[in-house]
Amino acid sequence: MTRLGEAALGIALLLGIFQFGSGVRFDVKDDSTKTSCILADLSVNFTVDYKSGEKQVKSLFALPDSAVTDQASSCGKNGTLPLLVIAFAPGHSLSIQFNKSDAGYQVDNLTFSYNLSDPVLFPDSSENGTKQVSSNKAEISAKTNQFYQCSNPHLVRMENVNASFHDVKLQAYLNANNYSTNATICKEDVTPTAAPTAAPTSAPTNNTKPEIGNYNITGKAGPCLLANMGLRLNITYVKKDNNKTFYEFNIDPKKVTPSGTCSNDFATLILSSDTANILFNFVLNTTESKFYLGHVHVNTTVAEAKESNFSIDSGNVSFLKTTTHKSYKCNAKQTLQISANLSIYTYDLQVQAFDIEGNKFGPAVECAEDQNGMLVPIIVGAALAGLVLIVLIAYLIGRKRSHAGYQTI
Repeated sequence: MTRLGEAALGIALLLGIFQFGSGVRFDVKDDSTKTSCILADLSVNFTVDYKSGEKQVKSLFALPDSAVTDQASSCGKNGTLPLLVIAFAPGHSLSIQFNKSDAGYQVDNLTFSYNLSDPVLFPDSSENGTKQVSSNKAEISAKTNQFYQCSNPHLVRMENVNASFHDVKLQAYLNANNYSTNATICKEDVTPTAAPTAAPTSAPTNNTKPEIGNYNITGKAGPCLLANMGLRLNITYVKKDNNKTFYEFNIDPKKVTPSGTCSNDFATLILSSDTANILFNFVLNTTESKFYLGHVHVNTTVAEAKESNFSIDSGNVSFLKTTTHKSYKCNAKQTLQISANLSIYTYDLQVQAFDIEGNKFGPAVECAEDQNGMLVPIIVGAALAGLVLIVLIAYLIGRKRSHAGYQTI
């Protein structure tokens, strides 16, 4: 490998951008009640610096599918904190300790133990035995009664070890045996990596219908999100002269860079352009066998605004909800109210998350706006048919009376 290639590999390893290995489910149960107190579905890529002879080399590996919940895991008793210990042979483990506050809970400490005597992960190691590194700055937290969700890589540094978490769904202090309905989204998912480079202005407002963009996201198991839609943003803001106004602009699909990721129960679409970055997060509700748009985040700028930079978050919402194996379709203009200051209008929308077969939309469930639009021609047609029927009946009655006025001699 050339020095340039080695440098590029080193940067990639440092940033933790390699993503491989599948997510694994881990469950910590209370010994007495047998109910779950910690649930975790996650994937982790490890980068470990170690010595091979006189050289400092790197070992890059993923948390394997064979990893298990270790018996040292605990729900926390007698003053101890809840602890999830993930073990994989021979002699490697990742310990995740939780703590909570009034507002929520967080990973209090992350500890990784690795066995340098393992010839598979650490070939030609100059050292033997188990080493341990840790960090109390994992920056993994969630609100009370919510699960932590992070699809994009979240990097935690522990001395000579980097742990890159991705496709994470995690919750501690559970009240039941399953995840809560709502999620706390990690900063890597909420803030798209590329910021808008060009700020839209307020004059004049463009009233043309937006072009339709076609966006597909593919995960490890194949397509997980299909979306066709035209998008228009409406932003209300305060100008520098303190007058309140609004600005509308279309998202041009030809200038959009789509990206995203997906897991078993969430699919994320990020649309990055010069005018705005938009994140759509779709959630699968397995209990109801439905999916819906559960979270939206928008970054944009308006040059004439008193505060030109906008970072607007919807919080937990439930838009475009429909049954699994089907698609949600709405040809009419539809309004997604993201916040008091931001609305997103969709046009000719069709979207499906999860359970996609043959890279094609499933049967369409039409929105109320389209169904109401169909009522008008039906009502007009029924009225015309009724009018024709009335005229025909009147004609037949009149004809019968006309014949009744003549008698045979």
